[in-house]
Amino acid sequence: MDLFKILYPIEWVVAWIVVQFHALFQLLGLNPASGTAWALSIVGLVVVIRVMLIPLFVRQIRASRGMQLLAPEMQAIQKKYKGKSDPASREAMSRETMDLYKKHNTNPLASCLPILAQSPIFFALFRVLNSLQNIASGQQAPIGVMTKDLASQAERATLFGAPLSSTFVKAADAVSGPVGHVVSVAGNVRFVTILLIVAMSVTTFTTQRQLTMKNMPASALQGPMAQQQKMLLYILPLVFAFSGVNFPIGVLIYWTTTNIWSMGQQFYTIRRMPAPGSEAERLLKERQARKGKVQDLVAAGPELPAIEEQPRGQRTQPKRKDRQRKRTTSDGAASETDAPDSSSDPEDDEPEPPAPTKPKK
Repeated sequence: MDLFKILYPIEWVVAWIVVQFHALFQLLGLNPASGTAWALSIVGLVVVIRVMLIPLFVRQIRASRGMQLLAPEMQAIQKKYKGKSDPASREAMSRETMDLYKKHNTNPLASCLPILAQSPIFFALFRVLNSLQNIASGQQAPIGVMTKDLASQAERATLFGAPLSSTFVKAADAVSGPVGHVVSVAGNVRFVTILLIVAMSVTTFTTQRQLTMKNMPASALQGPMAQQQKMLLYILPLVFAFSGVNFPIGVLIYWTTTNIWSMGQQFYTIRRMPAPGSEAERLLKERQARKGKVQDLVAAGPELPAIEEQPRGQRTQPKRKDRQRKRTTSDGAASETDAPDSSSDPEDDEPEPPAPTKPKK
């Protein structure tokens, strides 16, 4: 069966999504013939695909966590049958391994589901970009909504002076014109390709490193499986370097955007749902402990020192005494005043003791 015939329905869907995003960015005011509009359309394709793959990503996380939890038991089985190569021992080892997978309800193949699901989309986009020149010239029928006019527009679109359909190894072949123009465009293609390959390598290295160093228990960091994962940290950049030079810049944009999405998704997952016994789990518990203390302090409110109230004695109010003063005027009239003497001492307001009386004889 022809592989291209199998990919054609996927090519049709990929072309449809890219064209719809291109129309959206055109409505937003971007030049439809610019490389920015077509590059953002490829980024939009990545967003749609990765959102659709979230359920598979959740299964991948559960499978990876299950594999990490059963790592000590797996090492015990491998140690048990170490050096035994007879058929009976191999069969017993396989049976115990499958029982271990059933016990933890995990499957090692589940961790590969997102990669396997993206592979057809990756190659379908590769086919669409490679077909732009033939569709634009009329040598190939349109792919779905990717008409001759749109293909011609996308084929001429450039990003930093590099056509999106050009590759590193064939940078000069896809350009026509004066020698100086060809050399300039080919240099731009190689520069953009190297830049994207470096971005892919850095994002992949960061994703794998935070997965192995922060989200794996100490027991899982030992053994042949852990050594293989550490080797992948340094092998994958070489794979990108050797394979990336053969892919169009549009495919490299898709690849780089996917890696950036994976790095952010992995960072969020490790921070929120770390593997048991890992360094990330310890950091999560520390953050929760600090957050709990802050919430307790906020709920309790500031504690003010208690002020002891000192007993106060009851103050004796002075008694007011109305004094009558008689003034004798020049004509012999007498006047009375009721105003108290405000300058007098409070002791003067106390009543005078009665005069002693003489005893009667």
